[in-house]
Amino acid sequence: MDKYQVLKQYFGYDTFREGQETLIDSIIMGKDVFGIMPTGSGKSLCFQIPALMMDGITLVISPLISLMKDQVATLNQVGIHAAFLNSSLTAGQYYKALEYAREGKYPIIYVAPERLETDVFLDFALHSKIAMVAVDEAHCVSQWGQDFRPSYLKIVEFIKKLPERPIVSAFTATATKEVREDIIDILMLREPTVVTTGYDRPNLYLGVQAPKDRYAALKNFVETHPDQCGIVYCLTRKLVEEVSDRLKEDGFSVTRYHAGLSDAERRKNQDDFIYDRCQVMVATNAFGMGIDKSNVRFVIHYNMPKSIEAFYQEIGRCARDQEPGECILFYNGQDVITNQFFIDNNTDNQELDPVTRQIVAERDRERLRKMTFYCFTNECLRDYILRYFGEYGSNYCGNCVNCISQFETVDVTEIAKALIGCVFSCHQRYGVNVIIDTVHGANTAKIRQYRMDSNPYYAVLAKVPTFKLRQVMNYLMLQEFLTVTNDEYAIVKLTANSEKVLDEGESVVMKMAKEQDHPAKVKSEKKPKKGKMAGVELSEADEALFDKLRMLRSEIAREEKVPPYIVFSDKTLVHMSVVKPRTKTEMLTVSGVGEFKFDKYGERFLACVKAEVGEVYAAPVADKEIDKGNGVGYRTGDSKENGAAGNAKSVAGNVGIDGIEDDGYFDSDDLYFSSDSGEFDDWSIDDAMAAWESAANEPVKKEEMPVEISTVKKKKSKAGKTEFVMTEELAEQLHYSEQVSLSDFIGQINDLRDDEIMKRLTIKSVEQKLIDDGCFEERFISGMKRKSLTEMGETFGIVAEKRLSEKGNEYDVFYYTEKAQRGIVEWLLELEK
Repeated sequence: MDKYQVLKQYFGYDTFREGQETLIDSIIMGKDVFGIMPTGSGKSLCFQIPALMMDGITLVISPLISLMKDQVATLNQVGIHAAFLNSSLTAGQYYKALEYAREGKYPIIYVAPERLETDVFLDFALHSKIAMVAVDEAHCVSQWGQDFRPSYLKIVEFIKKLPERPIVSAFTATATKEVREDIIDILMLREPTVVTTGYDRPNLYLGVQAPKDRYAALKNFVETHPDQCGIVYCLTRKLVEEVSDRLKEDGFSVTRYHAGLSDAERRKNQDDFIYDRCQVMVATNAFGMGIDKSNVRFVIHYNMPKSIEAFYQEIGRCARDQEPGECILFYNGQDVITNQFFIDNNTDNQELDPVTRQIVAERDRERLRKMTFYCFTNECLRDYILRYFGEYGSNYCGNCVNCISQFETVDVTEIAKALIGCVFSCHQRYGVNVIIDTVHGANTAKIRQYRMDSNPYYAVLAKVPTFKLRQVMNYLMLQEFLTVTNDEYAIVKLTANSEKVLDEGESVVMKMAKEQDHPAKVKSEKKPKKGKMAGVELSEADEALFDKLRMLRSEIAREEKVPPYIVFSDKTLVHMSVVKPRTKTEMLTVSGVGEFKFDKYGERFLACVKAEVGEVYAAPVADKEIDKGNGVGYRTGDSKENGAAGNAKSVAGNVGIDGIEDDGYFDSDDLYFSSDSGEFDDWSIDDAMAAWESAANEPVKKEEMPVEISTVKKKKSKAGKTEFVMTEELAEQLHYSEQVSLSDFIGQINDLRDDEIMKRLTIKSVEQKLIDDGCFEERFISGMKRKSLTEMGETFGIVAEKRLSEKGNEYDVFYYTEKAQRGIVEWLLELEK
């Protein structure tokens, strides 16, 4: 079987993503590789596919139990036998897993780095053929990496002990140039194929806010994103408890996760989130690594994280299915102090000598400083992250808060001169707050103690607001006109560029948001369209089908005790809703549906699709004794015989799974492996076939058809709420802007309505009205529906701006002038007359 067959049969994809094929080909040819690929880009396939094609075992070194469990569960669901070896297994399970491993039942085994040192595991490795060692989260091997783990240094010693050196592959989502070089050196990779696909995740919207009331901002966000899964990251356990309790009191579906909870509660809460029993997870950074839940639609940082690497890793859990997602960071100055405390009291690196520990702490402070700059920059947020990792873009992405805000260029030379001059005149002895308080003229005990009230720059900027002084100070540090030390007490220092402003007359200009009068003012955020899947336009019929498919997926997930997204991702269900497959051939064209998964679930999903679109092909329902595992079958062809045969196969498969469960099949929470013996307890495939053939001779009455293929009634609206009505009173309260996006304008209307009694006005209904009135034309480009502005739309007051995506594709962004805004309100009022 070649790599393309493996990709399609097991994983359901027709083509490789960027970088995957190069890495896979190199491994197959026996070369070491190093892949730096963003979260959600398919790194795991780069070692899983070669593992299935090579003779021997692939050991995957992974840092977290949750990561291993998730990966192994996913592999078993697509028909690949795999296991993990870590401290979560009982002694009996561990030895049983090693026994099966020795027998060659697992081409892929996940193992914690600490396990490599044990005598039992080493004995197994020395007497087995290890074809490849794949190091996942490889940045953990470098002491300059953000999650350095001394246990990762044991990997090389382990490899040296093996009788024959295996292929070594390394993968990470976050590594600066220095960390990359460190990884290659420490793991002793031999002339590796290095692939860097880039850090850009264009599907993620990036925003920074500094709200006065963080909880109110969070509550508002969650309220405006109903039916969406998301993660809220907090810096401390106390905050996790506080935020999760308040969200729960306010009626949200929420759970929590931090290291202070018992193992049992952490496991239960994590499962509640993964299995969609709870929509929102409030957690510390202890949660998330390796959690491959594909339908996380938003990640909120309630506090600023410690580094860009940590931030990038955490937002990497958002929208792993490549659909749109939102990543919002709430900034507060106290976050800097809290993170500084964590750095100064870090106990993770006690194995390092004091000098190295000090160097690592300095690096951590530098990372914190760069993270703080992210919160204050008025440049493109995406470009800031890319530059941090050594990539350079256009400084415009069109999908972050700074790129969609209106800015003006402000000359801040005089303020810059005063700040730099104050640093110079006090002989570079104080921190940022002292410098700002001095030029602002603060009369505090500290200022008097340091005698800064007699500094020549004291109170020279008394009329400039403190927040603006801080903005300029951050800009000066960002542009390296000033710097701060990385020790415990950060001191502001001059740089080689300081003299250019102070003595050579170089001007300093910076961008400032027009609407931003104070940093605590929440920036105007582009609201994504709401729907079953963010950013996906589904018709009403498609949404009804998507709901049915999701219900079927949940039912199967409960039967098999796996998370719903492991059965099929939301992206696959959306594609299924659009394609509406009627046959196996059509179903296999759906992204994420491979041969193995079709054999396992395909007939049930086909029947669901057929039922919803009006083509009901129901095979007879067998007796309950036969229908083990709720294995309802559906006819795959037009003939009664074909239907019965298909159903026999379906039920035989389900009976088989039921039978293995107590005989050679470990529970999904422990160890994953199955049998291909073809014998399932007292039931064989022939038994199931005979049962179905018998049942097939009985006619099926319409009311006896399985629940799975019954027609779904339309959802009822919320009790007591009327449809949206534009009133004269509401219209009078509206504020008309010179130019605004439709989502922001509709959002303003909805904020002003009485949400106790009135439904929301939907963007979709307004857009449809504009299309019906001839303001837009719809056409399909590369299979996707696109809108283009007409002459009538221009007359109405809609403006189209051309944009260029990162890949060089041109697209339109539409804005609504005051004329268009008033036009929308006028016809909304007209509807009610």
